[in-house]
Amino acid sequence: MNIEYVFFLLIFPGLLFTGILGLTVGWVDRKVSARFQFRVGPPFLQNFNDFFKLLGKETIIVKEGVHSLFIAAPFIAFAVIVLISTMIGVALFFNKGFGGDLFVIMYLLMVYSVMIILGGSSTGNVYSSIGAAREMKLLLADELAFIFVCMVPVVKADYQLSLEQILNWQSIEGAFIGSVSGVIAFIVGILCIQAKMTLPPFHIPEAETELVEGPFMEYSGPPLAFWKLNHFMLYVVLPFLLVLLFLGGFNLHGLGILWAVLKYFLIVVVMIIIKNTNPRIRIDTALNFFWKYAALLGFIALILAVLGV
Repeated sequence: MNIEYVFFLLIFPGLLFTGILGLTVGWVDRKVSARFQFRVGPPFLQNFNDFFKLLGKETIIVKEGVHSLFIAAPFIAFAVIVLISTMIGVALFFNKGFGGDLFVIMYLLMVYSVMIILGGSSTGNVYSSIGAAREMKLLLADELAFIFVCMVPVVKADYQLSLEQILNWQSIEGAFIGSVSGVIAFIVGILCIQAKMTLPPFHIPEAETELVEGPFMEYSGPPLAFWKLNHFMLYVVLPFLLVLLFLGGFNLHGLGILWAVLKYFLIVVVMIIIKNTNPRIRIDTALNFFWKYAALLGFIALILAVLGV
């Protein structure tokens, strides 16, 4: 096995880098959210402490649950996130990719949601099953709009399906955010990743006041630790994907490093603001919103991209 690939997968930009950055950005989210609510917020190492504390806790398995699926789901989801982060990171930082890697990422993101559904359904708890059902409906709601969002850069890059080629096209022609279709798709994309991370107003599957964490209600110990880590890693993976598709990627030379950090945190801050200024909506409202409006806007952006606008 090529040692370079092992480094990409396990160290940078894969597991270790994404995990540490995800836990750090998760702290930023909690700190900023606390300020919105006039609280102080947690100390910097709180997410790290929580993760390692959960690793040492007991894993309690419900007797009526499907034990093998209950245990496997969070770790399969973790492996999926590591693969996605590696593919996106290698394209962003090393300008490497392969044909159709964007489709692979879209497929793996769907697999991650399926693992949440299977994990929640395997607990033997009715509230977890309801949360899993809501996760399935939310996936059906946002997936079409997300597909349209991902297709806009493909069309604008002369129908290139490789992340590397999409980045190279933007380095020559300019970032796609500079076009009308790019702006529309980027806005819809932020709403889609908000839903994929089940952040407010789309935290319908967890719905703490109704379902007490929904699909994750019966999880404890290391499996719960990895579900938490998976969520924080998405704070890296999904904004990185939008930076790659619409903002021209990263230029890590000189002041380009500062601009790269600003691109990333711009998306994260927008997500946090949306999270803290909107109440949770009902699942039928989310379905109506994504199918009637977000998907329509995504389709319009795709048509405009075909027309070169």
